[in-house]
Amino acid sequence: MSTDTRGGGFARSFNRARDRYEVLSNRVSYRAKLVAVWVVIATLLSATLIALGLDIPFMRDWAPYILKGAFLTMFISAGGIVLAIPLALLGALGRLSKNPIAYGIAGFYTSFFRGTPLIVQIFFIYTALPQLAGVAPVWMEPFLILDINLAGIIALGINYGAYMTEIFRAGIQSVGHGQIEAAHALAMTPTQTMRRVVLPQAVRVIIPPSGNEFIAMLKDSALVGVAGTQELFYRATRVGRFNFRTLETLLMAAAVYWLLTSIFSFFQKRLEEKYSRGYVRDVVADPLAHREQHTG
Repeated sequence: MSTDTRGGGFARSFNRARDRYEVLSNRVSYRAKLVAVWVVIATLLSATLIALGLDIPFMRDWAPYILKGAFLTMFISAGGIVLAIPLALLGALGRLSKNPIAYGIAGFYTSFFRGTPLIVQIFFIYTALPQLAGVAPVWMEPFLILDINLAGIIALGINYGAYMTEIFRAGIQSVGHGQIEAAHALAMTPTQTMRRVVLPQAVRVIIPPSGNEFIAMLKDSALVGVAGTQELFYRATRVGRFNFRTLETLLMAAAVYWLLTSIFSFFQKRLEEKYSRGYVRDVVADPLAHREQHTG
């Protein structure tokens, strides 16, 4: 038997085996396959953690203390995004403005806070501003000497507002110019046009990247813990260093961060679907079956 004949037989056997695999695979739903993959990953991860010899009783005893920091993490992140959204909107309007003053201020804001590290901004607001209290008027002291949690919220809001400025600007520019002209033809003022025509349509474009920014902010809130606030990361590292169990405490913190981001991602997806109605068409996999279903 020649080499070509043996090679052809192997190829035919391989093709038959592949066809049988595809037939069997098509009998299993996509959801079942996805569940099976997650089960395998969870099993391998659990086996790895057990092999590492984790101190499970220690993790169980300290879990309530560490988990309490998650509430402060969520509070700081929520406060930061509430501050970032109006700053991003104002920054985007400034970047789109033909007024040189507004454009210059918005440009400086985005350039400076995107060009300096977030942790530097946190420490500047929390530790550097109080130095000015000695030379500033008395009425300014409450604005210069801030609680660490408030300083963290302000730093996160200002920093992410600068990044989200470009997201808002792109969302506003995604609205067709013809719709703006139509609004002007209806005698709408620029403010009415922005509020009634542009922003409602821009929201659909703004939500996905803004949701990603909030997820990033949720994780970057750990930098506020470096400054001393007792959020999730601070509590986990403090307990881990004190008891020489850093692996266990950081694993707990990572699991909580993962859970929080997963929950928010779920609601973000639902929000995106809501604002995408009327823009995204359902894709029909089998047009003939779809036609038969409706003709009945």
